[in-house]
Amino acid sequence: MPTTTKDKPRLKALFEDEVNAKVLKEFKLSNTHEAPKLTKMIINCGVGRFLDNQKLKPEIRDTVISTLTTISGQKPKMLYAKKSVANFNVREGAPSGFMVTLRGDRMWHFLNRLLNLAIPRIKDFRGLKDTSFDQCGNYSMGLTEQAVWPEINMAEVNFSHGMNINFTFENSTPEQSRFVLAALGMPFKKDEE
Repeated sequence: MPTTTKDKPRLKALFEDEVNAKVLKEFKLSNTHEAPKLTKMIINCGVGRFLDNQKLKPEIRDTVISTLTTISGQKPKMLYAKKSVANFNVREGAPSGFMVTLRGDRMWHFLNRLLNLAIPRIKDFRGLKDTSFDQCGNYSMGLTEQAVWPEINMAEVNFSHGMNINFTFENSTPEQSRFVLAALGMPFKKDEE
């Protein structure tokens, strides 16, 4: 059954119908396959600082898993330290974080909720930095607490934690990725002159 515009997430339809054409025109690309594409979003939360004797307390683990599952719709994967670092009191194999990878429609729905629900709820928000792009055009941002998500009831949460959100692009440069994200509604800081 072919997908109609009604079935598509709002931002995916916006990207395919308008933003893609604008990118081709702005950067003088001749083929739609040369245009940048948002392929996945990764949400991760480090828990290394909450380790107690190289073990993660169950209430902390459950809070992080619950938060990431609620905001992403997927169960997170636990990450373990790959090597020991004496300065950080981390041993190889100790729990170090949780991660969720979003692709397809679930990614577009999450991005829509991030832009329209979570970011406007950040305290003293003055825009996102546009310097957090790597050479391939991937973008990273961080949230200092999970309270910005309306579906998280902070009365039921044991402790507050932040998270990092990474946007992974294909066929992109930092300038192209910034253009795409701004066209989708990402609130970057305005240049102060």
